[in-house]
Amino acid sequence: MEDKEAPKGDVLLTDSKTVIRFSPIWKQGLAASAPILLTFAAGLTSGFSAILLPQLEIEAGPIPADEETTSWIASMAALPMAPGCLISGWMFERFGRRKSQFIVCAPLLLGWILTAVANNLTLMLCGRFFTGLCVGLIGPLGPVYIGETSEPKYRGFFLAAISLAIALGIIFAHILGTFISWQWTAVICALFPILNIVLLIFVPESPTWLISKGRIEEGSKVYYWLRGYSDEAKDELKGIIDCRLARDAAPVETWKDKVLYFKSPELIKPLIIMIIFFATCQFAGTNAFAFYSIGIIQKAVDTSIDKYVAMFVMDLLRLIASVVACVICKQYGRRPLCFISGGLTTISMVGLSMFLYLKPENMAWIPLSCLMLYICAISIGLVPLPWMMCGEIFPTKVRGLGSGISSAMAFVCFFIVVKTAPGMMTYLGEVFTFSFYGTVAFFGTIILFFALPETKGKSLQEIEEKFKSKKSNDSKV
Repeated sequence: MEDKEAPKGDVLLTDSKTVIRFSPIWKQGLAASAPILLTFAAGLTSGFSAILLPQLEIEAGPIPADEETTSWIASMAALPMAPGCLISGWMFERFGRRKSQFIVCAPLLLGWILTAVANNLTLMLCGRFFTGLCVGLIGPLGPVYIGETSEPKYRGFFLAAISLAIALGIIFAHILGTFISWQWTAVICALFPILNIVLLIFVPESPTWLISKGRIEEGSKVYYWLRGYSDEAKDELKGIIDCRLARDAAPVETWKDKVLYFKSPELIKPLIIMIIFFATCQFAGTNAFAFYSIGIIQKAVDTSIDKYVAMFVMDLLRLIASVVACVICKQYGRRPLCFISGGLTTISMVGLSMFLYLKPENMAWIPLSCLMLYICAISIGLVPLPWMMCGEIFPTKVRGLGSGISSAMAFVCFFIVVKTAPGMMTYLGEVFTFSFYGTVAFFGTIILFFALPETKGKSLQEIEEKFKSKKSNDSKV
């Protein structure tokens, strides 16, 4: 079946007589909107604990609110994220990118329903588990789908919108939880998986995945629908089809060949880079601030400042910085943004630590300014960039595996940070905790300065070939 379709590759590169009613950017935007909405739901999961935990403490109901229990309620969402990423990598290679998004909506809806009706700790933890699992499932799936359905000049913008969606989800959960109970907040959150199912009806499957499965004619039609018939689009499609035909013509791979490929530079090098990038982002404390924003503000800022007002200022800054990231990621390269973000993140955390150590009186604006700078700095680079590059940097052949492993490592770090943050601040102190986050940001940025490649404006095929050429250069030496 696959061999019969393969010779059609050259024929499919000719111009189509189809009338183009909408610009390709609108079609690519429609395709990107589905994983972006699903990522928005992931942001709801991250923001939910910040409004849930204070309400549980006030209620003094059947769900305990001591420090140990609340840390488990918060971190339970992070616990299944790493396994979710690994499952996702297998799932979207097996069932396709679009169908996998349909699958994710089911446990996400179940998780929010369990959370909404939770009248004991077990139900609450189960609800948090399922919503966290879905955050892991969408982690590598969203960037890969967007990377494969958008052209290079728009890809950075759409991929940066993933971080914008998370920021929107966090602030939306915080606003809801400020004015209504956590139960009704969960009910409203449960509506978004349903909306996502409706949206997915109108978006296509990834053309790259279709072609990789031998469905070349179908994949080419979807590709042209998304990208139009420019010379650049034709050249990129030809490269994708040629890779597929080369795989068909190559001898059948043995298990030994597959194992050797997993050791090749085009997989190992980007995998190591992405693990370092994700670890830097997470251990710089980004999700500690998202999950425990109210508690951190209480510890770091003068108690005379309304903690909820301060939280909304932080949320608004995160949102604005994410919007800015969408714009500048289209204009500037990944490397400059990474270094600027890492440097400012380091400065903000060191400044906050110094203030808390010296404790000058009547200067609450200093820690608040440091927190504001931190939110802006980390949101324009260290947060969006690894998720953007996760969908760009891995070769088609192992994109599911590479993005799954790297994002799984991100969520392992996510869980460690969220679980340890309360204990670190209680037993080691805020000065040590914030100094640690700043130190990680500093050394991580230094390492990335020497290791991070530039992917802006390059097709996925060009990025893949860059790592292949590196391999061949090494062999020549």
